[in-house]
Amino acid sequence: MSPQVIRGIFDVLSLSSVLILLVIGMAIIVGMMKVFNMCQGEFILLGAVTAFLFGKYLHNIWLGIIVAPLVVALFGFILERTTINRFYTNPQAALLATFAVGLIIRETLRTKMNTQGAPVNAPIQNYIKIGGASLPLWRVVIMLVTLTLVITISIVLLKTNLGMMVRATLDNPDLVSVSGISTKWMYAGTYAVGAGLSGFAGAMIVPLQTLYPNLGYDNLILMFIAVMIGGLGQFAGPIVGAALIAATGAILGQFISPVTAQILVVLFAVALTRLRPAGIFQRGR
Repeated sequence: MSPQVIRGIFDVLSLSSVLILLVIGMAIIVGMMKVFNMCQGEFILLGAVTAFLFGKYLHNIWLGIIVAPLVVALFGFILERTTINRFYTNPQAALLATFAVGLIIRETLRTKMNTQGAPVNAPIQNYIKIGGASLPLWRVVIMLVTLTLVITISIVLLKTNLGMMVRATLDNPDLVSVSGISTKWMYAGTYAVGAGLSGFAGAMIVPLQTLYPNLGYDNLILMFIAVMIGGLGQFAGPIVGAALIAATGAILGQFISPVTAQILVVLFAVALTRLRPAGIFQRGR
């Protein structure tokens, strides 16, 4: 196998892993909770900013990557308790409210940031050679971390009592509440976990790009497309949707311009949602 082919396969897997990592938090908040969270991109941005600050001032981006999900999870918990919980029965209002929150976060950070972008060095800058192709090791780490997260979260949701309580709460909160489970704290905790995972994704992917105010917002459309393709109601749907559109875009990008590839990906998504309006893995409440 030639180095060019190896590199092409690696690029497809790497780009797919990045989008899946970005979508994991949204798979919980939008996919499972069915809250159309328009500030999801800002959770990613906050995680990236946290990693950047730790790298710049403490010279320890690893610590920033560890702290980022905790900071963003705390922010998500407070946001859910003060704002989001008021709109569970009104999706349109939730969309507008979270858009406003995201706008405030993004524009506040814009006043403090370099709009041209600030580079963030990857914690691991080495390369590995496979079949003559030099592959960046940090991208390999992201691929492994993404796979580990997807497997771990799936096991927790499907095989543990906590996962059963989360799924039951999101499917039928009225029935769960009479069994003594606090749906209020279950919703808040689930939202915080989804936010924290998005913050972790931001901290992991910012070395691949530069830190700029629209870092999360620029990925938001593809993330929502992934959720719509996969379907609401469970964790797996958005993950599969992200893998489909990321792999499609990456493969097309090997042969045509990136802009044309993105256009074709959106057209593919529109066609797929037309054929499967409820998504690939829709599960009713």
